[in-house]
Amino acid sequence: MTVRFYRAIAYQAPGDGPADGWDVVFPDFPGCVTQGDTVQHAMEHAIEALTLHVEGMVAEGLALPPSSPLNAPLPEWLSESDMPTRVDALLPMEPPGKTARLSVTMEQALLDRMDAAARREGTTRSGYLARAVQEKLQRSHEVA
Repeated sequence: MTVRFYRAIAYQAPGDGPADGWDVVFPDFPGCVTQGDTVQHAMEHAIEALTLHVEGMVAEGLALPPSSPLNAPLPEWLSESDMPTRVDALLPMEPPGKTARLSVTMEQALLDRMDAAARREGTTRSGYLARAVQEKLQRSHEVA
C-alpha cells in the first residue's frame, strides 16, 4: 500500500506556558488526540497515535479519509483561537494491507513462550508474529 501523509497540529492552548506541554489533533481524524511535554515528544506520540487509530479503523473495515494538505482550512470542530501557538506537520502513514490466514508449525515450548510474550505485550499471537517478522525484515534491510 502507498504511504499517505496526514496533517497533525501540535498546539498549546491560550494561557499555557512551556511547562504545560503540547496537545496534538488530527484534522482528518476527529477524536484522535495525543500530547507530549515538548513539541518533539508530542509529534513522536502523534505518530504512534495515528498508527493505532488507522490500524483500528482498518480492522473495523472503515474507510480512511483522504489526507488534507498542510495549508487546508481547519474543519469546523477546530478553532484557530484555541491554538495560538501551534506547529503543523504532515506525518507519514502506511495503512496496513489486507490480512491473510496462514498455518505455522513450531515446537510447543516455543509456541508457549511466544504466547506468554504476546500476552505481556497486550497483543495476539498473530500480531506478535507479524511484528517479529516486520522487525526482522527491517533489520535485514538495514544490514543489506
